[in-house]
Amino acid sequence: MFIIKVVVLKDHDIENVFSMKDAIKADKDALEFYSKGETSIPLRTNISVDEQNGQSLYMPGYVSGANALGVKIVSVYPDNIEKKLNSVPATMILLNNETGEVCSIMDGTYLTRVRTGAVSGAATDVLARKDSKIFTIFGTGGQAEGQLEAVLEVRNIEEVRVFDISKDRAIEFANRMSEKFAEKFNVKIFAVDSSDEAVKDADIITCVTTSKKPVFDGKLIKKGAHINGVGSYTPDMQEIDAYILKNSDKVYVDTRDGVLNESGDFIIPIKENKFSESDITGELGEVIMGKVPSRTNDEEITLFKTVGSGVLDVVTARRIYEKALEKGIGSIIEF
Repeated sequence: MFIIKVVVLKDHDIENVFSMKDAIKADKDALEFYSKGETSIPLRTNISVDEQNGQSLYMPGYVSGANALGVKIVSVYPDNIEKKLNSVPATMILLNNETGEVCSIMDGTYLTRVRTGAVSGAATDVLARKDSKIFTIFGTGGQAEGQLEAVLEVRNIEEVRVFDISKDRAIEFANRMSEKFAEKFNVKIFAVDSSDEAVKDADIITCVTTSKKPVFDGKLIKKGAHINGVGSYTPDMQEIDAYILKNSDKVYVDTRDGVLNESGDFIIPIKENKFSESDITGELGEVIMGKVPSRTNDEEITLFKTVGSGVLDVVTARRIYEKALEKGIGSIIEF
């Protein structure tokens, strides 16, 4: 009789063994594997559950160089908020790449938050000016904390501006993040009243919303700024306006296939002939491996777009699993 031992990791287990710095390194490695063509990462499968105003997404992948094989199941159910439930529940299933057996089940919501924040942290580390001091974040939902922490990890930020369509949410988020990060990173975090105020003189800007129209005026972005576009993951979502997309000096993506097939930030301007696929400088993994250039001077505006990819999930999950085994963290189930 075969017995399979599966390590179950809850959010607090992952937090105990895996830091944001660990996640940033995992994401850099994952994107480099991807850009080298050393992965098998199909586009995610998106199933609409119209009766519940929901979507269920399946993100499988295999990265041989990282011994990482698995699938993340993540759902987007906005109406869950009314039921006092997580609106974006997720579960990661990790497999033993040598046997094909399930070896770990972990909290995919926490994994998503960490790896999504970390990929912006990786891009910011590679692309943003070293002397960046002012960081602006648009959106205060479940992914926002990870986005904030990742940028604070890679740059000595002095001022964080928070903008949300709900000022109350922006204030609550700023206060909560101040309690968590202000002393640790010696940073001031506060809400602002308008998107124009948010981006004025900002060195780094991260957008993590589900907006279907641009959240800031691209003409207001200063020279030398770096922008992370995170929230737009469907063809009708557009956080970034066509002007800043076209007028950024260098434009990078996590994966070409993902961004060009899924993000309205690119799909809409391309359809309107305001941007071309050929205007993309390269994938972040190509920068990390030295195939395409990074920022070359302090005046360039750089833009990075991520829609997420199974490569980030499976590599990060494998690293979490290895850390958990090393430290004896998590519960074991047998079947």
